[in-house]
Amino acid sequence: MEHEYDYLIVGGGMTADAAAKAMREADAAARIGLVGAELHAPYERPPLSKALWKDDKPVESIDLGTAKTGAVLHLGRRIVALDRVAHTATDDHGDVYRYRKLLLATGAAPRRLPFDGERVIDFRTLDDYLALRRYAKPGAQIAVVGAGFIGSEIAASLAGKGCTVTMLFPGDGIGAGRYPRGLSNFLGGYYRERGVTLRAGVRVIDGRNTGDRVDVTLSDGTTVQFDAVVAGLGVTPNVDLAVAAGLAVDNGIVVDAQLRSSDPDIFSAGDVASFPCAPLGMRLRVEHENAAIGMGHHAGRVMAGADDAYTTLPFFYSDLFDLGYEAVGLLDDRLEVVEQWTQPYREGVVYYLDGGRVRGVLLWNTWGQVEPARDLIAAPGPFDADNVRGKLPRPV
Repeated sequence: MEHEYDYLIVGGGMTADAAAKAMREADAAARIGLVGAELHAPYERPPLSKALWKDDKPVESIDLGTAKTGAVLHLGRRIVALDRVAHTATDDHGDVYRYRKLLLATGAAPRRLPFDGERVIDFRTLDDYLALRRYAKPGAQIAVVGAGFIGSEIAASLAGKGCTVTMLFPGDGIGAGRYPRGLSNFLGGYYRERGVTLRAGVRVIDGRNTGDRVDVTLSDGTTVQFDAVVAGLGVTPNVDLAVAAGLAVDNGIVVDAQLRSSDPDIFSAGDVASFPCAPLGMRLRVEHENAAIGMGHHAGRVMAGADDAYTTLPFFYSDLFDLGYEAVGLLDDRLEVVEQWTQPYREGVVYYLDGGRVRGVLLWNTWGQVEPARDLIAAPGPFDADNVRGKLPRPV
């Protein structure tokens, strides 16, 4: 079967939804098609590790309503080939999609454990959430592999549901490499107080399913049994389609300030796109909600005729039990880290400096400061440990 669209979106996530809505807003008569590998229409991803666990909301509540744009949704389909000359895309069922302009919003895939099975979940999608909920009963023994962004959220959510949670990770502590050591140590104690067991400095080497349990072999030589294992090991961008099509790729699909790839009729946005970040003077690839929505919306507008540059420095946020934060820029403890606590590890601001510039800001239980933080990162400085303290929070 052959389909023809003015704008074709490859991907079915939040970026795709934002793009479709922007396209429709800018071009009321446009023919918009969306091809997504999941059987679900685009949905909000953050609630999968946060709100759906806390509020017991139905999964239907996270649907983004993409179909209301009038875009035709081709779900459960995967684009496997692009012909840039013919302006066609072919899916894994053999259907061909003709396009005038194309958006690659293919997202990213979770890094996987070295074994699999029904009770082993590489957490990323709504289906992964539904699978984990089957095992997340009070008292269930669940391993969370990883102590980064997703791992720390999932561990907190599972513990909040009464599960017996063990976190397995190779680093020194939760958020190691991102948070100051004192904050990471505080979080370790915070999680332990809430019943979470932390096994730092270990890697998962192997595992196998044994009926209703999973045996997990660790790098320290021990084997531990769990009712289920969930991995939050980060992601890798889905660039295979772009590589096969001959597009420029470097830690993601390389795009310009308008989010246009090396092909003028192909755009990319969201987790998979490597974009020039003017405030930081470098390329970024951002794997968070704000970037997914903002970049998707911007790409949709530009594909429909706008020509302004994407200049936003995205922010990200997290909820860890009753703690929370927002952050902008680079959180890297290899930079000069300057801490400013109103209440140690309960409320404060952490600045990340390099070469007299602010490169990142962590707003720990400090709210309404994302825009001032962006302004601070864009400011020329020079900043040092003495003069940067007190720059935030600003009155709002």
